[in-house]
Amino acid sequence: MAESLLLAVTRITTMKGDKVLSEATGFYFTRDGIVFLITNKHVVRDEPTSHHPDRLLIDLHPDKDNLAKLSQFTVPLYREGQKLWKEAADRTSEVDIVAIQIDVSKFPENSAYACFEMEHISENLNHVEIGASLLIPGFPLGFHDELHHLPVARHAIVASSFGLRFKGMGYFLSDGRTHRGCSGAPVVTHMPGEPKHKLPWRLLGVHSSRFDVRRDIRADEALGLNSAWYSDIILKMTEPDKTDSADKNSDSGGG
Repeated sequence: MAESLLLAVTRITTMKGDKVLSEATGFYFTRDGIVFLITNKHVVRDEPTSHHPDRLLIDLHPDKDNLAKLSQFTVPLYREGQKLWKEAADRTSEVDIVAIQIDVSKFPENSAYACFEMEHISENLNHVEIGASLLIPGFPLGFHDELHHLPVARHAIVASSFGLRFKGMGYFLSDGRTHRGCSGAPVVTHMPGEPKHKLPWRLLGVHSSRFDVRRDIRADEALGLNSAWYSDIILKMTEPDKTDSADKNSDSGGG
């Protein structure tokens, strides 16, 4: 069995009709018995690039005893013209994260996957210092273990004062090499002392995009800095909604 962190992360393919639009990263988060797929908002809709998929395909391991087996699960983004994802705003702006409820009862019975939980998101931000070691597991440029269908992890460090909103926005900076395809990846730091199957990682943020500045591309290297939205916003967007039925997205189905 692979490490629980790798099984909590899935490759996303965005689709519109029969056309493949892009690839990205997402991860599972569970609250009150409901499982959500977490990824970036720009993965499901991005007006500046006219990116308007109608559904997502996520990779599944249908047989926990044989990770070489692969199936894909369809996650619709709209029903009757209404979006099926949840989003949230913080004090200053919208946040580049969405949560999409998925019906895991329609996963193959023997599927292998893991979920982050509320206990992985800490409200105490003082325990993380600048320079702290991070992992960002995802699918950079679509690269992954194509036999076992698992992500790869890039190493990074916290590059701005953790707990302070960089430039007043709801994210912090990481310093590490990331690429297109990592959008929506969890940004984690190790939480020692927990059993392996318990996901011994603290979920600090959600990777969004790389930073750059106006520079002489012939003389100056790229900054290598990235934005990661603070993970506590996930708690806000997954709060129980009394106006919605518990199976709002129950028509998700295997592809």
